[in-house]
Amino acid sequence: MSGEPEVHEEFEARLKTYEGRPAAATGVGRDPVNEPMIRHWCEAMGDTNPAYTGPDAIAPPTMLQAWTMAGLTGRPERAAAYDELLRLLDESGHHAVVATDCEQEYLRPLRPGDAITFDSVIESVSRRKTTKLGAGYFVTTRTDVRAGGELAGTHRFRILKYAPARRPGQPGERRPRPVVNRDNAGFWEGVTRHELLIQRCTDCHTLRFPWLPGCNSCGSAHWDTVAASGEGTVCSYVVMHHPPFPVFDPPYAVGLIELAEGVRIVSNVVGVPYDKVRVGMPVRLEFRRYDEELVLPVFEGVPE
Repeated sequence: MSGEPEVHEEFEARLKTYEGRPAAATGVGRDPVNEPMIRHWCEAMGDTNPAYTGPDAIAPPTMLQAWTMAGLTGRPERAAAYDELLRLLDESGHHAVVATDCEQEYLRPLRPGDAITFDSVIESVSRRKTTKLGAGYFVTTRTDVRAGGELAGTHRFRILKYAPARRPGQPGERRPRPVVNRDNAGFWEGVTRHELLIQRCTDCHTLRFPWLPGCNSCGSAHWDTVAASGEGTVCSYVVMHHPPFPVFDPPYAVGLIELAEGVRIVSNVVGVPYDKVRVGMPVRLEFRRYDEELVLPVFEGVPE
């Protein structure tokens, strides 16, 4: 016996009744679209597109969700139906959660001063699916983002609520698996060979990371890869204390690493105490094996 919850048609029918119900209603962005947030985003992403600076600046389209995100105080606009759905899944044994993917559609550019409002709906709840993480349900919400009452874009966000799988003879929990799709599969294939591959546009030769289907600079869909040297510096970092997870041992440092090639990657900073990590600290790439399947790139700090 796997210990996973049984599937009942009545239960799945009940889950389906939540489709079309609100997940958040009459939400208001905590701040108007503003230049400081745009600047911080572009600095973190290494995006130097001139469209995001100057008197006629627009916000990067991929910031769409940033204007609707709540702080640590919670989400007063969140609807009861969404909490009920998650509680129902928790109580049925599908208590683990992982974000799997998102889709965005941009209808008009956002500019500094735009006042943001939004509404979210539970768009779909899948039938029970079996994944490597465990069996569970994909829950998709769609958020309509408006600026001055005009629809500016949509954001679909999908999570998997699942019962963690147990393998025969497997001790305890395993580290969560990365989401591998057709756009990033080549990166993870490189990791298994202990190579950190960076995409390079073959038309304008711009390097990009994370992997994308097209070039941010010229729009070309043609690319090849270059292997990172492994040298880098800590551009920014956080120390994770909470929440605790069984396979992690907080506190630990997560860094935004600027590689020598000029692109940035988020990964663990290892080899030095978490309270010794500093902005500007040099780091070196290494590959760590966490179990029989999972190898991840991490960065060893070089104390000054």
